[in-house]
Amino acid sequence: CLEEMRRFLLLYATQQGQAKAIAEEIFEKAAAHGFSADLHCISELDKYDLKTETAPLVVVVSTTGTGDPPDTARKFMKKIQDKTLPGDFFAHLRYGLLGLGDSEYTYFCNGGKVIDKRLQELGARHFYDTGHADDCVGLELVVEPWIDGLWAALTKHFVSSKGIEEMSVTLTTASTASQRMDPVEPELIHIESQVELLRLGDSGRKDSEVLEQNAVNRDQSSALIAELESSLTRSIPPLSQASLNIPALPPEYLEVHLHESPGQEESQESVTSVDPVFQVPVSKAVQLTTNDAIKTTLLVELDISKTDFSYQPGDAFNLICPNSDSEVQSLLQRLQLTDQRKHLVLLKIKADTKKKGAALPQHIPERCSLQFILTWCLEIRAVPKKAFLRALVDCTSDGAEKRRLQELCSRQGAADYNRFVRDACASLLDLLLAFPSCQPLSLLLEHLPKLQPRPYSCASSSLSHPGKLHFVFNIVEFLSNTTPVVLRRGVCTGWLATLVESVLQPNRHASHADGGKALAPQISISPRTANSFHLPNDPSVPIIMVGPGTGVAPFIGFLQHREKLQEQHPDGHYGAMWLFFGCRHQERDYLFREELRHFHKHGILTHLKVSFSRDSPAREEQAPVKYVQDNIQLHSKQVARLLLHENGYIYVCGDAKNMARDVNDTLVEIISKEVGVDKLEAMKTLATLKEEKRYLQDIWS
Repeated sequence: CLEEMRRFLLLYATQQGQAKAIAEEIFEKAAAHGFSADLHCISELDKYDLKTETAPLVVVVSTTGTGDPPDTARKFMKKIQDKTLPGDFFAHLRYGLLGLGDSEYTYFCNGGKVIDKRLQELGARHFYDTGHADDCVGLELVVEPWIDGLWAALTKHFVSSKGIEEMSVTLTTASTASQRMDPVEPELIHIESQVELLRLGDSGRKDSEVLEQNAVNRDQSSALIAELESSLTRSIPPLSQASLNIPALPPEYLEVHLHESPGQEESQESVTSVDPVFQVPVSKAVQLTTNDAIKTTLLVELDISKTDFSYQPGDAFNLICPNSDSEVQSLLQRLQLTDQRKHLVLLKIKADTKKKGAALPQHIPERCSLQFILTWCLEIRAVPKKAFLRALVDCTSDGAEKRRLQELCSRQGAADYNRFVRDACASLLDLLLAFPSCQPLSLLLEHLPKLQPRPYSCASSSLSHPGKLHFVFNIVEFLSNTTPVVLRRGVCTGWLATLVESVLQPNRHASHADGGKALAPQISISPRTANSFHLPNDPSVPIIMVGPGTGVAPFIGFLQHREKLQEQHPDGHYGAMWLFFGCRHQERDYLFREELRHFHKHGILTHLKVSFSRDSPAREEQAPVKYVQDNIQLHSKQVARLLLHENGYIYVCGDAKNMARDVNDTLVEIISKEVGVDKLEAMKTLATLKEEKRYLQDIWS
């Protein structure tokens, strides 16, 4: 009876697994505080019913790069956004919500905000204030105190709902004492926002204030730590002498056995989702940049003529890639399992596990070799979470190493964790090389997330290139955490660059390059969930395209498609097409220069506005137009007229953290100036464009 009385519903909406991991942490801790949690992904609509739910609701929600709730929340959002629902539909519901986001993105924590706002519109009320966790400075700075405060809030809710409020102080005190931790009052952000779709405009604590405070925190931490000699493996006072508050040990739940017997035939398809997978040959690869460009950009053409894979301009697709073979071999060597790399991995749930609802990881297929799993199934480059570090402590035999891992996962070691693990993008291999006495095979399979397929925008039109699919990428390079003098390539782009070397054409003009005669390498692709980043159904509608760097890719598809339409229907009415493109140097990385000039010359592209951030202006008296947002500002009257009076569309593709945010802020300024309204009204107007699917983004970090 007591368990039923103190039951709560726990839902998570996750994109990459972060919200799920936090929800599972809440689930694991609930029993210790006298509660019973029903844990479900928000997509499992058949497992819960908010209309009839009497228990309090706790929701953990992440945010996609475009500011939307995760894909797993789509069905849920469609259900609660039903316009016919009455305003008291959820009047019985009491809830607490934790939003996850990154304040460097335009729509900070917007996934949580839109769900929060809609629940309140339908009559639901908070029993606990909403938290907004910021991955820019470390989610745990809000997540940990929010979870600590949740138990007192739940206790108060249950006591209040039974009409015995006089017991609240006693129960809350007992609950806090049972934690054996320093009591923490969570610093929560109240939801009073008038405009939930935009980064600025909260009438409570503004996201700009969050950004400012985050910058101060980072500067203070950096200044303090810079004077010290701490490192990933070594701490200094006061941390090295501090008593530590470390997380509870996550219960182990997997039993791992390696068997020498041969297994089933291993294929990349076995690691994908329900989507169909197509193995297709690379028919062409072209280098679009000069050899002295800061970034190397390649165009790859896939031959999809023998498949039923289809796409339209603006679509994206998933590319299934492996981890670096050298990193996998290094990991096997470090784990002393090189001789067993071909052994089958057999998993089963530990009979005595304390993990509730323990299940075999769905992303690890049955009867596959250890090398296959490390190559195709697990994200071995993922930055280890604090829960993983806590689990590694118990697999480490050296006392000094054990203490350092405890520090890195503790509250007191938050600054060190951010500096040496999170901000340094330390991988599992980095950690294992730094802590040689740690031997954690089973934990890798428990804690490493699924190796995600990488999304790429289609950079062609099937009308212009029947049976072909083009995409564009930069070869990502960054310094390794363990060997600073060696550049480490991105997981997917490094693999792709090596794969296409045999057919690579050092020709900057993609349309004039012919395929090589070398044996075509094969890659596996799958379609992505349908999106709205498509040309308007009415070709007479004017559009603005903003795509610096490789962000121009989908717009090449748009322009190819429009050119073919105009050839087929020369008497049709076609709206203006604006393109704001930007790169560093006109002579080094002006992608698709000849193609864009062709489209402009023939009137397909009516306005081509290009900016070069690292080139000097042609004349000294010219003000430098460095970035796409500068060019948009120069044409503010035309942009405002097109969007506000001509029912136009604007598409933004590229970097989410900087470019997309700056473009968004520029649009707010333009609307405010040209219409003569304050910034809040301008933001509402822009939010309306987004809701009408006339302000569309395809952005990434």
